[in-house]
Amino acid sequence: MNTNLKKVLMVLLVAAVFVLPIALAGAAHAGKLQDAIAKAPQGVEKGQIDPAAKPGYLGIPGGLQINPFVAFIWAMWVGWVFSTVGAFGGIMAGVGHISIFGLGAYAKTFKDSAPELNKFVTDSIRVSNQWLVALSALVSSVNYAKQKRVTIPLGLCLGLGSLIAAFLVVYTTMGKIKFSEYQGYFGLIVFIIGGFMVYEMTPKGQEGKKRAKDAAKAFEAAVKNKSDICGQGVKTESFSMKRIEICFFGQTFGFSPIWAFVGGFFISAISSFIGVGGGFLYVPFLTSVVGLPMFVAAGTSGLAVLISMVLSIFNFMIKGVTVDWILIGIELVGIFIGSMIGPRTGKYIPEKGLKWFFIVLAVYVGLGYTLAGFFNIKTLVG
Repeated sequence: MNTNLKKVLMVLLVAAVFVLPIALAGAAHAGKLQDAIAKAPQGVEKGQIDPAAKPGYLGIPGGLQINPFVAFIWAMWVGWVFSTVGAFGGIMAGVGHISIFGLGAYAKTFKDSAPELNKFVTDSIRVSNQWLVALSALVSSVNYAKQKRVTIPLGLCLGLGSLIAAFLVVYTTMGKIKFSEYQGYFGLIVFIIGGFMVYEMTPKGQEGKKRAKDAAKAFEAAVKNKSDICGQGVKTESFSMKRIEICFFGQTFGFSPIWAFVGGFFISAISSFIGVGGGFLYVPFLTSVVGLPMFVAAGTSGLAVLISMVLSIFNFMIKGVTVDWILIGIELVGIFIGSMIGPRTGKYIPEKGLKWFFIVLAVYVGLGYTLAGFFNIKTLVG
């Protein structure tokens, strides 16, 4: 790993770690949660708070009890998914928090009886997703960088654009989104991206991607023959404010840093709204607009996601949103393990396989949450 890369990753690591003490200071505003609990009607029925009950999620009396073993295993899966395709870590984290752990159904019980508590739990889910994605992005970025599968200039341009959007979205949506709305928009956006990726797999969608396919084939052959992949990995050929060009396995790819900045802004605006990292948008952007092969898009997406997550988490938590720290701690251990495995196993999966894996997850999760959030139609995932 070259010196400049080490410096960039070290700065991002320090920034990520620095979020924790500041976020804890922001958690001092936890009075917002207590106020929301106090306004909820007391009793033992759904949508009510029983002060004598055992504390559960977020310390809420009678709150949902989450199995720590299930949380750990699911977090490993989340880390592996994100670090393998550079996307869907936040989506899978959301599926875990909303459906697997049951926080979605729990939040809905307060929809009418305690709307403030409903919105507080919703915001907590959004931030919890981002904590998991941030660590996975950090670990996977380092591992991909070692394999020379990260385009650092592109990742930084996307990440810088995302910082502004992350700041704006948090301050304009926090405490204003009901869970059903959040779930519906979450699903709709994911479903649309899945549909777009299906188009990308058609002959029409594959037009103009010869360089990406040639680079992917060369990479797959190198892995199969156990050749040195770092020697032909990403190299920056030229750098200017108008255009940056990189080389990967004999193929040259170029992009405009200004348009990358703009792309990062819009991607982060959408992903911050639904409380995920944005990899499910960065990856299509990198493969379709920039034209990179999936083997480079995954690592570059991770770097961009890390940058935006640091600010988004900070903004949410300094404004008083809290998470269940015991649950998050367990999940982060699982995330770390899964994120260490992903880059080491993903290189053995053909590029087409990675894309279809992405598509299946997007369509399944997106359709389920869209139906559940907007039409109250239950599916296995919704």
